[in-house]
Amino acid sequence: MDHAFWLQRWREGRIGFHQQRVLPLLQKHWPSLDLAQGSKVFVPLAGKSLDMLWLAEQGLRVLGVELSELAVKQFFAEHGLTPQVRHTPYGIHHVAGAIELICGDAFALDAQALADCSGLYDRAALVALPPELRARYVDELMARLPSGCRGLLVTLDYPQDEMQGPPFSVPEAEVEQRYAPRWELRRLEQRDLLADEPGFAARGLSAMATSVYRLQKQ
Repeated sequence: MDHAFWLQRWREGRIGFHQQRVLPLLQKHWPSLDLAQGSKVFVPLAGKSLDMLWLAEQGLRVLGVELSELAVKQFFAEHGLTPQVRHTPYGIHHVAGAIELICGDAFALDAQALADCSGLYDRAALVALPPELRARYVDELMARLPSGCRGLLVTLDYPQDEMQGPPFSVPEAEVEQRYAPRWELRRLEQRDLLADEPGFAARGLSAMATSVYRLQKQ
């Protein structure tokens, strides 16, 4: 799975991963992070998620990164926003109010680009990546976030042999293995998801759960 895979998904409109509402788990658990007003939140593999709007409405600044130019343009157009655009070595930056969305490769972001991110929100990044890229994602990109950064990680857990990802199954044992010892990790909630996602049952899944974790960089 490479860049072309995701770009083609966006071109063809095969974006079942995009949610038409703000994630309830985000709304429920984000306040527990107690981030100060004006804090910047990093949202990797952001797509055109409505969650970014919700975070901005909480008085936070959002720094998203998304590979697809189509996704970035749709995000701003669908919400009546006209961003200012500039080019940097990290990609094409689109800024409207408290939301900055970089069209580029998330792995190209270095520690300088993420230096003022005190928050993190990952709903669709880790589960979008196959195992070899999940290792790189945590060991490289997450390692560039500053100490003290805290946020939420949302994962899926299902029998991986019953469905070919993405999204991929990332069970709790793997989350603990990949994030320790750099991150303090605590699972806040796990809930059954299959009854609410008939599309996954139709793909042959016998079980699916989603978990939300609180993370804090050591």
